[in-house]
Amino acid sequence: MDANRLLNLYASGERSFNRANLHQVDLSEADLRGANLAEADLSGADLSQANLSGCNLSRANLTDAELSRANLSGANLSEVNLIGADLIKVNLEGTNLSRADLRSANLVQANLLGANLSEAEMSGADLTEANLRKANLIGSNINEAELNGVDLAEAIITEQEVIGGVLHIGSSHKWITWAGS
Repeated sequence: MDANRLLNLYASGERSFNRANLHQVDLSEADLRGANLAEADLSGADLSQANLSGCNLSRANLTDAELSRANLSGANLSEVNLIGADLIKVNLEGTNLSRADLRSANLVQANLLGANLSEAEMSGADLTEANLRKANLIGSNINEAELNGVDLAEAIITEQEVIGGVLHIGSSHKWITWAGS
């Protein structure tokens, strides 16, 4: 499916695009609020500055997608593939990213306030200056992730997330309060 067809269907009231093949499609600045894109192939797609708030993108393939400055607040991205995706300054506030694959994703200055990142794979991700306040990181893998200047205030995290490594936050090496036992 190409971008024009998708946008025309959306404009006519269609919201279900699950399993759509949208590989490398240009949907930059598109307004697709509330669309169902579950299991869609959006690999290599340009979704920069798109409004995808409230969308269902569960199990979608967004490998190497461009999502800079996109709005995904309140979206369902559970089990999504975001390997190598560009998510600079993206809004992921209140988003469900449980079991998401964010390996090597660029999340510089991303807003993940209150996001559910439980069991997410974030090894090698760049979270420099990201807002992870009140985020759920239980069971996630943040080993080798870049956490310079990240805000983890009130984040839900346990010792299990950092076993085998030391979690350093910026040059000040702030300590994190561990939840659970």
